[in-house]
Amino acid sequence: MTTHPAHPGARSIRTTPEGLMWEPSERWVRGRKGDVTVVDSRHPVLVWEPHLPVPQYVFPRADVRTDLLSPAQNPPTGTHTGSRVFYDLDADGEVRENAAWTFPADDLAGHIAFEWFLRPDTGLDHWYEEDEEIFVHPRDPHKRVDALPSSRHVEVEIAGQAVADTRDPVLLFETSLPIRYYLPRADVRLDLFDATDHSTRCPYKGTAGYWSWRGEGDVPPNIVWSYRAPLPAVAAIKGRLAFYNEAADIIVDGERLKRPATPFSEQLSKRRRS
Repeated sequence: MTTHPAHPGARSIRTTPEGLMWEPSERWVRGRKGDVTVVDSRHPVLVWEPHLPVPQYVFPRADVRTDLLSPAQNPPTGTHTGSRVFYDLDADGEVRENAAWTFPADDLAGHIAFEWFLRPDTGLDHWYEEDEEIFVHPRDPHKRVDALPSSRHVEVEIAGQAVADTRDPVLLFETSLPIRYYLPRADVRLDLFDATDHSTRCPYKGTAGYWSWRGEGDVPPNIVWSYRAPLPAVAAIKGRLAFYNEAADIIVDGERLKRPATPFSEQLSKRRRS
């Protein structure tokens, strides 16, 4: 069997001396800046940096429009594990500084990484896995998201006030995160909340809109969200409302759940202080 030089036949995560973890991917990945295809690869590699919980892609140089890259004029410091070589991207009539870089790891020699949506001023505009557009970051092949209809009795309280009560939830199970309870709108006191212009994107679920608590209490803004048009894999949550377990009190089948500590806990705390 013939294998790509950067793609050992056995699929497994490997670790570099720099602390990077990497794994070959078999997905066809493309990245575009405006109308220009900058990356078109059938041999991408997923890379996890030690300080980031989500993966990113690196690509063989042969799959990148390197003619659109030039040595960075103002390379950053302290970003991306051990990286010292950065590139500016000149495409579609615009220069984006530090849009790409290389990792120093020998395992990833000959590969180039690009910024994604967490840094929209420097990254590419659109990314695709096969023919589906992907947002925020690549999907982690070791992470699973399941949306399961349930008949559990779910109640929600905010600042001591009951705001939701249903026996028709959809439970969303996502690796490394607490269960999220998506409730029918008819079973939520949405009149106690105000819609906001805040929105977020998730590579597994889609784009969410938010509501903030209108009442008293130490409650962070944007505590409720909903996916109007979720991705097909989680279609069961369409139009339903979910609350941050980290900031709301959720009672399931009569048991009051302990508020979890998650990566969102610090973000919610900062929202309270702002």
